[in-house]
Amino acid sequence: MNDEKGQLSGEYLLLIGSLITVLMISAFLIGNENELNIAMAAAKSGVSEGVASSSSAIYPKETFNEYDNMDGLKHPYSVSVLNISYNSSGIDKNYGKQKIQFKVYAKASQDYNKKELDSIGDRINYNLRKSIAISFNTTNSTNKLYNPVFSNNYVFTTANVVWV
Repeated sequence: MNDEKGQLSGEYLLLIGSLITVLMISAFLIGNENELNIAMAAAKSGVSEGVASSSSAIYPKETFNEYDNMDGLKHPYSVSVLNISYNSSGIDKNYGKQKIQFKVYAKASQDYNKKELDSIGDRINYNLRKSIAISFNTTNSTNKLYNPVFSNNYVFTTANVVWV
């Protein structure tokens, strides 16, 4: 092997340059997927917290007083989460970020009216969004209902809980 003309070192430089380019592109793609994985894990945690706080019937005093005509929510009950999914809605024009909407599918142990189910669903979605905001440390950049929630590349919202 005779390397008098420097061809071998040129090939190494080309190989290293190509490798660096591939690594940079991969890092960008992996970073975005990692953000979505963190958001999904936070969403699952938040949904669990929302279900636990709702089904144990422990509420702030103001909320408990608002439930005068919803006696079913004043006693412990069971809610099962069947699925948590998300879909991309393109770029949000207001924020210039990719919009992701989470949807929770759940089942209640008792027959509740629409107003009661909406109340349970609101608590579940609130805790889902709050958990995402805490995970990305963006609690200061959203409102008190954590709607919408932000990360570096995404804006997260929730759809109404689907009761099965």
